[in-house]
Amino acid sequence: MTNMENGRDYLQYVLNCLCTRLAQIDQAILEGEKEVEDMHEYYWENYTEMDEYGYENYDNQQALFHQMHANEEQFLLRKRFKKMLDSPFFGRVDFVYDGDDEPEIFYIGIGNLSETAGHRPLVYDWRAPVSGLFYDYDKGPAAYEAPSGTFSGEVVSKWQYKIRRGKMIYEFESDVKIDDEILGAELGSKGEVQLKNIVRTIQKEQNAIIRNTKDRIMVIQGAAGSGKTSVALHRIAYLLYHDRENLKSSNILVLSPNGVFADYISHILPELGEENIREMSFDLFAYRELKGIAADCEDRYDQIERVIICPESQELCRKKQSAEFAGKLDAFMLGMEDDLMNFKDVEYKGCILKEKEIIDLFYFKFLDIPLLSRMEAVAEYFIDQVETLRDRDLADEEKEELTERFQRMYETRDCYILYSRFLEQEGYKALPRLPLEKRKLRYEDVYPILYLKYSLFRCKGHHGIKHVVVDEMQDYSWIQFVLLKKLFPCKMTILGDKAQTMEEQQQDVLKFLPKIFGRDIRKIVMNRSYRNTMEIAQYANRLIGVSDIELFDRHGDAVEEMQFKNLHTALDRVLEKWEQKREDYETEALVLFTEREAEHAFLYLEEKLRTLDPDGEYQLTYMNRDSQNFKKGLTVTTFYLAKGLEFDQVFGVFHAEDNSGLAAQARYITATRALHELHMYDVED
Repeated sequence: MTNMENGRDYLQYVLNCLCTRLAQIDQAILEGEKEVEDMHEYYWENYTEMDEYGYENYDNQQALFHQMHANEEQFLLRKRFKKMLDSPFFGRVDFVYDGDDEPEIFYIGIGNLSETAGHRPLVYDWRAPVSGLFYDYDKGPAAYEAPSGTFSGEVVSKWQYKIRRGKMIYEFESDVKIDDEILGAELGSKGEVQLKNIVRTIQKEQNAIIRNTKDRIMVIQGAAGSGKTSVALHRIAYLLYHDRENLKSSNILVLSPNGVFADYISHILPELGEENIREMSFDLFAYRELKGIAADCEDRYDQIERVIICPESQELCRKKQSAEFAGKLDAFMLGMEDDLMNFKDVEYKGCILKEKEIIDLFYFKFLDIPLLSRMEAVAEYFIDQVETLRDRDLADEEKEELTERFQRMYETRDCYILYSRFLEQEGYKALPRLPLEKRKLRYEDVYPILYLKYSLFRCKGHHGIKHVVVDEMQDYSWIQFVLLKKLFPCKMTILGDKAQTMEEQQQDVLKFLPKIFGRDIRKIVMNRSYRNTMEIAQYANRLIGVSDIELFDRHGDAVEEMQFKNLHTALDRVLEKWEQKREDYETEALVLFTEREAEHAFLYLEEKLRTLDPDGEYQLTYMNRDSQNFKKGLTVTTFYLAKGLEFDQVFGVFHAEDNSGLAAQARYITATRALHELHMYDVED
C-alpha cells in the first residue's frame, strides 16, 4: 500500500487500481456474454427433452436471468470506473475514532473503489455515511450515522483536490467545510449545456437535504440560484445508493417544465454513477390521460401567451384551479348521481338481475367504487352469477355485451359533457358541443376535467413510481397538487421559488401544501444564492423587492441597462456585444417576453449574420416549447422557457412602458439566468 497521506502518490496508486479493476471487469463481461451464449445454445439443443412439467425450463430461465443481471451490473461498474479515471477523488477526511490514537484516512469520490470485492475501499462514495464528515464538519469533534450506529471522534485534517484527466491540478488542506475559494472558482467557471454535479462543493445546508431519508414529502423553497434542482437530483442519487433493494431508477419520475430543461438535467444521475430516470412535464402527462375526453389540450405556455395579451384571463384560470372550485366540483358530483342513472332489469339466458337489486348493489355494496366505474362492478357481479348458474365461463364477447348493457344505464359517462354542465350550473361559459375528434381544451379546464375524471372513475395508481420530483412548484395549482397526491401515493421532493412565478401575483404554495399532504410534509428554505455575481443578484432582487436572500460574494461587471427606439436597434446591440464575448463564453441567451417576439428576433439575427458573413458558422438557436436540447452559443427564447436554465451571458429585451406584474416577473426570471454578465435593454416601440 502506498502512503495514503501523500495525495499525489495516492492518486497514482488509485489510478493503477482502476486500470486493473477495469481489465478484470472487461474479462468478466466477456466470460458472462459467453455464458449467456452457451445457455441459449443448450436450451435450443435440449428443450424437446426437458421434463413435461417445465421445472428444468424454469431453472434454465432463472439461471439465464441471473447471468444477464450479473452482466448488467458489470457494465454499470465499468461505466462508473471509467468516469473515475478522470477524477478518482475530490476530498479527504482524517478522522480519529473515540478510543483510538491514530487517524483513519478516508478519500471521497463519485463512487466506491476497492482493490477487490469485500476489501476496505480505497475511495468512498460521496454518499457513504463516513463521507458526511467532509461536508458537515470543520476540524474538531465530529460524528456520523451509519446503519450499525453512531460513530464519534475528531476530524484532525481535511483536504480538497482538483483532478482532471488523471492529473492533480491542486491539493490543499482546508480548515472550513468547503473552502470559499474553491466554491468561487467553480461558480466562476463557464456555463455548460448541462447542469453540473456539485459533489465537490456541497454545502452543509444542502447536505442535510440530500441525506434526509425520513421525510415522506420534502418541500424546498429555494431562491433563484440556490442550487435546489441540483440538490434534489443529488438527493435522488443518495436515495438510490442507500435503498438499492427497493428503489431503482425506473421507480423515480421527475416532473420538469419542458423538454429542454429535462435535457439540461438529464446527465446528472449518470455522472454520479446511477442510471437515468424518467422525466416528463405534467402537462404532457395530463394530455395523455385525457386522450379519450378531448383530442387536444393547451399547455401552460398557451395560457401565458394569452395572459400577456389579455391579463384578465389569468383570474379565470386561477379560479378554475382553486380549492374553492374543486369543492364545488365535489358538490356537483355528489348531487348528480340520481340524475345520471336510469336503472332497469337485466336478463341474460334465463338469469335476471332486478332493478331493485341493481340499485342496492350500486348504492350500498359498491358504494366505495367511484361513480362511473361502479356499474362495471355490478356487471362483474352479475357475470359471476351467470357463470356459476350455467357452470361455464362466458366468452369475452359475451362479457363485453353484458357490461355494455349495464353501462347504458348511465345517461352519459363523458366527462367533457358533465364538466360543461357543471360550468353552466356555476355561471361559467359552457364548453362547445363538439365530437371527440374536434375538442380542444383550454388550459384552465385541463386539470379540473382531469380532477373530475379521477373522482368519477377508478384511478389507475402508478404504483411502480416510488418517488416523484416536482420542479417549479410555484407554477402548480391546488387542483394539480391534489391530482399529484391521488395519482402518485408515494414519497415526493417538491421544489420551487415563489419569486419566480409566471403570474401577476406571487403564489406561496407553502401555505396550502400542508392542507393537501398533512403532517407528512417537511418544509425547508434555501435562501443563499450561488449562481449570479453580486452585481447581477442585487439588480435582480431590486426588480421585485426581494431582500431576504443571502448572496455568495463573487463579483463581476455591472449590469448594462440601455433604452432603444425599437426592437431592431436593440438586436443590433445584442449582436455587437455577442461578437465581443463569443469566444469567452459557452452559453448565452437572448430572452424576450413573447413567443412571437422571440421568433422574430431569431429570424432577424439569423438574416443579419448571414449577410455579414455568408460562410460563417454561428451557433444561433431558437428555443421554443417543442425544443428538446440545450445547445451552446446564443439561444433565443422567451422568459418562461428560460426558467430553470443558466447562461454565461444574458440579454433581456423588454418593452419600456410595460409595468405589469407579469413583466416584472419576466425581468426577474431573465436577470437570474445570468452567471457572469447581464444586459437589460428596454425598447420604446
